[in-house]
Amino acid sequence: MKTPNSILSILMIVSIILSCNSCDAQSSHSPPQNDFLQCLSLHLPNKTGISSVVYTPNDASYLSILLSSVRSLRFRSASTPRPQVIVTPFEESQIQTTILCARENGMQIRIRSGGHDYEGLSYTSQVPFVVLDLFNFSEVAIDVDQKTAWVGAGAIIGQLYYRISQTSKTLAFPAGACPTVGVGGLFSGGGYGPMLRKFGLAADNIIDARIIDVNGRILDRKSMGEDLFWAIRGGGGSSFGVITAWKLKLVTVPETLTIFSVGRTIEQNATQLVHKWQYIAPNLDEDILLSISIGPVNSSGAAGGKTIQANFNSVYLGGVDKLLPLLEQSFPELGVRREDCTEVSWIQSALFFGGYSIQVSPEVVTSRNPEIRSTLPITRYYFKAKLDYVQEPISIKGFEGMWKLLLEREANMGELLVVPYGGKMKEISETALPFPHRAGNLYKIQQLAYWEESGAVASERSISWSRKLHDYMTPYVSISPRASYMNYRDLDLGVNNYNGGDGKTSTSYAQASVWGLKYFKNNFKRLVQIKTKVDPTNFFRNEQSIPSLYSKSSSKNN
Repeated sequence: MKTPNSILSILMIVSIILSCNSCDAQSSHSPPQNDFLQCLSLHLPNKTGISSVVYTPNDASYLSILLSSVRSLRFRSASTPRPQVIVTPFEESQIQTTILCARENGMQIRIRSGGHDYEGLSYTSQVPFVVLDLFNFSEVAIDVDQKTAWVGAGAIIGQLYYRISQTSKTLAFPAGACPTVGVGGLFSGGGYGPMLRKFGLAADNIIDARIIDVNGRILDRKSMGEDLFWAIRGGGGSSFGVITAWKLKLVTVPETLTIFSVGRTIEQNATQLVHKWQYIAPNLDEDILLSISIGPVNSSGAAGGKTIQANFNSVYLGGVDKLLPLLEQSFPELGVRREDCTEVSWIQSALFFGGYSIQVSPEVVTSRNPEIRSTLPITRYYFKAKLDYVQEPISIKGFEGMWKLLLEREANMGELLVVPYGGKMKEISETALPFPHRAGNLYKIQQLAYWEESGAVASERSISWSRKLHDYMTPYVSISPRASYMNYRDLDLGVNNYNGGDGKTSTSYAQASVWGLKYFKNNFKRLVQIKTKVDPTNFFRNEQSIPSLYSKSSSKNN
């Protein structure tokens, strides 16, 4: 039996479709955004009004709202395509209206949570589009007794972390490191974090969700079905609808954790340490994460004034007295001392990995644009990223070739971020979620180019370098496919057609497989089948969205 709310939703949907169809003859030659705005003005709930949630380039606050969550400096320039309309809903009914008005008037929707998409796909497009910005959906509700939480898809992970920490000293959630990343995109792509070896990905710990589909229906896990629930936990939610909230299974951690960061240059045996790390880190106790960041640094004593430094960064779910014997037994060559280690709370460990001093107030992670800036380079510079998975240890000679390429960059302007697998990650089946990169991988290695200078010349120079490094990595990483990770999106891997209005530019399964198999391996086929079922006209799409098998057009104009 339908509830009164569901009946009202159906009536609203029918009303929007009928009213938009009745306008076709009158407005067939007007720009689609004008018809879209007219549709919104007719159907958005009167209690909020269009002016409080809809912004066009004519509004004084349009640019500040657009740029407030553009996290990649590459996409802040005036030459970047900008949306015709930004919608900032407060209620799910406003999202329903936005979807249906966009469908009926040939407007693409780009869904933005935190704005960290590596290629800017949550707020850029080559065709007329609307940004649906979910930052008002940021509520976090904790149930301590049940060890669960509901979090709005527009919240950032710092807000989630802080809210959990204010509720309990021993509850936590295994998500990412950068506090300003939005949970909507992070969780729907998988969600790596410092506790992945103990608890897996963020997506592995999601137990329910709310999504609004292409027909404007509001669905939870039960009503969407297990296929769609599987797809949105690692397959990218924006291919299937608008996720408004996630229900999380919280995890239990000790009151005391231990962190350390130990740096070694190649003159201090870094190459040999990194080489041996490959055999140790994936096999350590699952309570330990020992990752590495590697890059060029200034050094007056080195040839050329630069050297390579490897920083070994770690968190241990326990006290220092238990950590030191484990390290002495497994990796004595690293030489970690008691004075290198600091005992912290879980929220302080989040500060550490988020690029903050553990001395600052944890509340800093709740701000989308914090006054105290993170030291993470990705938050400070222009960047281009690529990712690989390593399944066999790399030789010392292989690493030395990487160092040579890194030394082509200015100090601190190139980086390898290396995160070990093992633990929980090797226990979960590669088909459990769309994210397939589980057992068989020793570690992932993210390759980053940073630069400070604006403009196309500087950008192309650094992006070319990143491609050269990526080419060099080929013999050392996974093959058939050469795997990558959706949340480290890379359009160099392949793109869909823009589908810009001629009705003939749909993306074939074969074309999308070029990038899809790299992100999802054999899970890509199932994702396409689910997409075809829930969004057959391929309304929710972007340059790397899951395609529908049998549609060339998603609306009367597209």
